[in-house]
Amino acid sequence: MNSDTFRTSARRLATLATATALAAGPAALAGTGTAHATTDHGRASAVVLRTGLDVSLLDKTVNVPLAVSLNAVQAPQSADRTALTATLDGVDGGKPFNVLGADAAAAKATVTADRAEASVHLAHARLHLPGLPLLSLVELDTVMSKATCETGRRPEADADVLGAVTVLGKRVTLSAGGPTDVKVPGVGEVRLDLSRRETTSTTAAAVALELKVSINPLKLNVAEVEGTLTLAKATCETPPAPAAAPADPADPADPADPVSDVKVQGAPEKPAKLAETGGSSVTPYVLGGALALILVGAGAVTVVRRRR
Repeated sequence: MNSDTFRTSARRLATLATATALAAGPAALAGTGTAHATTDHGRASAVVLRTGLDVSLLDKTVNVPLAVSLNAVQAPQSADRTALTATLDGVDGGKPFNVLGADAAAAKATVTADRAEASVHLAHARLHLPGLPLLSLVELDTVMSKATCETGRRPEADADVLGAVTVLGKRVTLSAGGPTDVKVPGVGEVRLDLSRRETTSTTAAAVALELKVSINPLKLNVAEVEGTLTLAKATCETPPAPAAAPADPADPADPADPVSDVKVQGAPEKPAKLAETGGSSVTPYVLGGALALILVGAGAVTVVRRRR
C-alpha cells in the first residue's frame, strides 16, 4: 500500500468514526418523548318526567308502551325541550293527552371545566295517565331536585317535594322514611317514594318523586296502566382534575421531581452543565468524534513517515 492510498484510507476511517460518534448522540435522546394527556368535561342531565308504562287496551290483546322523557336536557351539548304532551295510538281515538301539566317546569344542565350541575323545578304540577282524563294521578305544589359535582369536592344531591300532595283525588302526607301507598277502590293503587338521593366519589343523582302505579280506569279503551314514573331527576359526573404541568427534564433540582435529590451510593457525580459555554448534551459525542479523528490522523502520519 503506497502513502497516497494509506492517507485516503485514514481519512475515510476518521470520517466514519466522527459520523458514528455524532450519530450516537441523537440515538441516545430518541428514547425520551412527550407525554400527552386528554381530558374530558364532566356530565350533567336533568329531566322533568320520565315514564315507563304499559297500557293495556280493551279491544286489543297487546300492551302499548308509553316511554317518554319530558323536558330532558343534557350537558355538554345541551338542548332545551318543553314538550309536555304525548300521543298513544288507540287511546281516546289517538288524540294527544297531557302527561304533565304545570305552571312552571324547568330543567337545566350546565358543565364547566371544574363543575357539573343539573337542576329541575316544577310549580303546581299535575300528572295524568291515559284512560283518566279528568282525575289526576298526582298533584303537587312544588317539586325540586339538584345535583352538583365539583372538582376537588364530594358530589352533592338534593331533592324535595313541598306543599300539599294529592294522589287520585286523596290528600296524602309523604314520608322520607319509606314509601307511601295510596289505594282507591275501583281505580287502582299508587306507591310513592319521596326524595331519593345517591352519591359516589364522582357522581350524584337526585329524584324528587318516583311513582309505581297500577290503575284500572276502564275508560277511553284503557283496561289497565302499570309501570313507573320518575319526577324531577338530576344527575352529574365530576369533571376530571386538571393535569399537573410536566417537570423540566433539564432541571434536576425541580421540586416537582420527588427523586431529583436522591443520589445513588457509589455513583459518580453528574458532570457540570455546559449551557454557560454554549455546550449541550451532544457535545461529548462531538468531542469524542474529534478525538478519534485526531488519533487516526496522527497514526497515519507516523506510518507514512516510517515508510519514507
